[in-house]
Amino acid sequence: MKRRELLGAVGVPLVAGMRLPTRARLPADRTLLIPMDDTQTDHLKAYGVAYRALEGGATGEWLLNFRDGSFLLDDAPSIRREAALAGVNFEQLSGGNVVDVRGVIAANNMESVLLEKAPKVAVYAPPDAAPWDDAVTMALQYAGIEYDTVWDREVVEGRLQDYEWLHLHHEDFTGQYSKFFLSFRGSPWLDQMVRLYQGMAESLGFPNVPALKKDVAGTIRAYVDRGGFLFAMCTATETLDLTLAAEQVDIAAQFSDGSPMDPNAGQRVQWDRSFAFQGARLEHSPLIASFSDIDGHQVNNPVRRQQLGAFKLFNFAAKIDPVPAMLVQNHRDVIPDFYGLTTSFNRERLKPDVTVLADEQGAPWVKYIHGEYGEGTWTFLGGHDPEDPQHQIGDPPTDLSLHPNSPGYRLILNNVLFPAAKKRELKT
Repeated sequence: MKRRELLGAVGVPLVAGMRLPTRARLPADRTLLIPMDDTQTDHLKAYGVAYRALEGGATGEWLLNFRDGSFLLDDAPSIRREAALAGVNFEQLSGGNVVDVRGVIAANNMESVLLEKAPKVAVYAPPDAAPWDDAVTMALQYAGIEYDTVWDREVVEGRLQDYEWLHLHHEDFTGQYSKFFLSFRGSPWLDQMVRLYQGMAESLGFPNVPALKKDVAGTIRAYVDRGGFLFAMCTATETLDLTLAAEQVDIAAQFSDGSPMDPNAGQRVQWDRSFAFQGARLEHSPLIASFSDIDGHQVNNPVRRQQLGAFKLFNFAAKIDPVPAMLVQNHRDVIPDFYGLTTSFNRERLKPDVTVLADEQGAPWVKYIHGEYGEGTWTFLGGHDPEDPQHQIGDPPTDLSLHPNSPGYRLILNNVLFPAAKKRELKT
């Protein structure tokens, strides 16, 4: 991934136009430590405590690689009370303790990043309740992090500029309804989805759903270009890039002959428009539910890789690469894999400047990736639900109270707090 020039006396990279602060700002005599190692009783709610402290005007620090990504916060009675009510473990540090912590950080592959502002969060989702759950929505609700729901109307009408962080999950931006017709034709929920999507396209003046989704995808790209933070999972990762790269609206019809999505083949695609992928081949068969060869596991293809393995998080140099280091903070380095309509990302389809955050050793795919686009950043995580590896449509939502220390869900919440390290506004 490209890096901004190293500037300033401390040599911290510029990320999205803002130098990441790495020097302590909290008074040493009144500091609260939220540990994120195995002593933490509820890792997921700990993110919520940190987020709400920032939201309330407190300052904080993210201690990268120190006790698995712990937080330092103002030692306020209200924060201690909230942590206790949430069942989150915390430690009150004296001035001498804080000095010791800073000494350990200075001498090791660790760094302190200032957290200044709780980002305003938006989740892109249709207004009706889908027959399957969204892992990010569940994580936000469980952690107690407030968010707004936006969909096509809000995006088309320019509402994204009100938010610093945007999440996409299993939306099919190609307008093919995730090819659910192959398995769920006649299902009431699918018929309702079609009516809802077609009605939205018509009300916004678009000829069809693919045309609307292509416009929405372009608006999301512009949001990132202006400085927004994008986090996507599952189908949204693959279909967003396919839609952004296609010149025409209906990429399924455009490549019905099975030809590769080659930028040299009659200028059919422009991969400079996409975030992460290039050179992908679209799945043109009407009998196969996968979208392209971007997904390494090919979950809905007869050549599906049946066995799920485990993916390993990279250990980044926190002082040199604080951005990827923030995104992989965890109390586990190896995490069991989990399926989604897009489970993983074919390594051969990644652009050269993509940063791989996690992969499966010896596998031709990766799981977790990150990059910059314009003034903003994007992060893609394959799979649907970290605690439900074989999740099927209609399955009950995961109860996160049974998984308060989930390392997979920690990756999601790392992304929510990531924008808090950069205090800036979107360009208008």
